[in-house]
Amino acid sequence: MMNSKLNISESTVKACRETALKTAEQVQSYIDTSSTVAVERTVCRLLGIDGVDMVEVPLPNVVVEALVENNLIEKGASHFLGRAMLQTKMHAMDIAKAIAEDKFDFDNLKDYPIDEINNKLKGYVDDSLKIITNSKNARDNYLNTYGEKEGAYLYVIVATGNIHEDVIQAKAAAKQGADVIAVIRTTGQSLLDYVPYGETTEGFGGTYATQENFKIMRAALDVVGEELGRYIRLCNYCSGLCMPEIAVMGAFERLDMMLNDALYGILFRDINMKRTLIDQYFSRIINAYGGVIINTGEDNYLTTADAYEEAHTVLASQFINEQFAKKAGLKEELMGLGHAFEINPDMTNSFVYELAQAQMVREIFPKAPLKYMPPTKFMTGDVFMGNVQNALFNMVTTMTGQKIHLLGMITEAIHTPFMADRAIAIDNARYIAKSMENLGDEIIFKEDGIMVQRANEVLDEALILLKEINDKSIFKALSEGIFGGVKRLEENGKGLKGVFVKHKEYINPFLDKMISELKEES
Repeated sequence: MMNSKLNISESTVKACRETALKTAEQVQSYIDTSSTVAVERTVCRLLGIDGVDMVEVPLPNVVVEALVENNLIEKGASHFLGRAMLQTKMHAMDIAKAIAEDKFDFDNLKDYPIDEINNKLKGYVDDSLKIITNSKNARDNYLNTYGEKEGAYLYVIVATGNIHEDVIQAKAAAKQGADVIAVIRTTGQSLLDYVPYGETTEGFGGTYATQENFKIMRAALDVVGEELGRYIRLCNYCSGLCMPEIAVMGAFERLDMMLNDALYGILFRDINMKRTLIDQYFSRIINAYGGVIINTGEDNYLTTADAYEEAHTVLASQFINEQFAKKAGLKEELMGLGHAFEINPDMTNSFVYELAQAQMVREIFPKAPLKYMPPTKFMTGDVFMGNVQNALFNMVTTMTGQKIHLLGMITEAIHTPFMADRAIAIDNARYIAKSMENLGDEIIFKEDGIMVQRANEVLDEALILLKEINDKSIFKALSEGIFGGVKRLEENGKGLKGVFVKHKEYINPFLDKMISELKEES
């Protein structure tokens, strides 16, 4: 922990981390013995299976659904495809096509020793992971050429539904000064148990997350980045029922950030908690391997709960997300833990409490590129007042050294932002960042003042909550509405049927190799 201006108790922070680790370890024992259809579809993609069948069903879905129907899923897609490749001498893609055309003979599939299967898969595993490594190296090369951005990344969104229109808006935002472009995903995609194929030009409230759309936007941002002489980061979503699949597609296409939360899908999309917790583990391993920064979704709690009264739940969730991320091999420098400027502006000292919360989080997670979200809940449609609220948010961001700075839009409560709205937001943030660049270093907080008392009060409450979660288990705590007042049941929610217990001969060589290499790096 960095030197604390808020006189935060190091022993309390340590106790929070230890308690969150115990909670994560409880879940990890379940994760290690289980898999999901999304994990196995991800394996298919890593083995080169892509495209769709005659009725537009993605081939990874075709393969995994066939494995379920033929009672072969428990040993994993790798086990099946390794056997099939040994027997037929065909590539995984050709096997997928044969299954799609109902030409694969499951009844006469031969068995092979595990070592022989793994040896067959080894070359495919190495080749696939090399694609991810090459993408990571390409990012590093750009950053070595242009240099890293000092201060906060200015983060804006595009959300037209048409990837080509998104490109136009993204390039305009980059030229206006944005450092990160987030392509908002179309409404409801998180509940699709498949990933659409190819480029898309229609979406509601956003654009479909597909590998081709990733490729189109990445290429466009590289072009504009080269014109500007700086690297423009690309962000999308790998939350929902396809977390690991979208993670690997993003790693292939050099996305730089992914919204990837361990709890968000459970709370706000009613996805089964077992499914989500298994999927987030593999997706985070992939993100760690690809050097992709994850963004967590604690800010969403404050859309359904009071930001002052429930501030400790945000901190508790950050501690839990941190431990889940560490279990998956993510370095702290890739943990974009989320929080938000969402206190009611009518509250006396609301700015003071926001500043205390942001400073507290920065001190507790000093290496994390924290993602700070703008005011949304209390934006009224008065664009003049909205600009003031966003300015206060920008001040807290600068004073406390937040890294991923999602800019507030003056039209938040009115419509999807115009390009001019983004320009206003960027100008506001850049002015405050420059004029107050070193102010945070100059400030000392009153020893017995409001901010010090508030930060330590929130920390103490977070520890109490973490102990309660650990004693009950996170499954039970979620069923009682511990976060955001949203209650979810362990055996309910979307996607539960896609969860299964691994057979003793289950294999996933991608998971094993990535974990091994991440441990070596650390």
